[in-house]
Amino acid sequence: MDKLKYAIVCVDDDPTILQMISFQLQKYVDEECTLIEFFTSPIKALESIDDLIGEDIDIIFIVVDYQMPEMNGAELIRNIKINHPEMKCIMLSGQANAIQVDDLVNDNLLDSFIPKPWNEEDLIKAIIPFLEDRDLILKKP
Repeated sequence: MDKLKYAIVCVDDDPTILQMISFQLQKYVDEECTLIEFFTSPIKALESIDDLIGEDIDIIFIVVDYQMPEMNGAELIRNIKINHPEMKCIMLSGQANAIQVDDLVNDNLLDSFIPKPWNEEDLIKAIIPFLEDRDLILKKP
């Protein structure tokens, strides 16, 4: 594929966390067909999600932190799911408590929760089903 067809959206208010996620994802995702977008602002991420979908870009999944200044990760996921109920969401956080995560899971809004600090294997295990659903093959590092 020589055209961007897919996207992954990552939202965390800490740029260092986004850099680490980027480093880990780039080892496994084909960037010739998949755009990896990073946002420190949940509001800008919401706008970008709508823009990407409007450009017929298939968003494979979203990685969301819980504790952010503009809105927390649970609010962001709930906002995303209003217009895009099929969107796959992963929460990567050290701040979310079990009740908040359970509420998202019970409402069928969260596909995976990974506690911070995380290891690369946990992130990759969480994303494999989303890539396989689209017949995308993981690159091997």
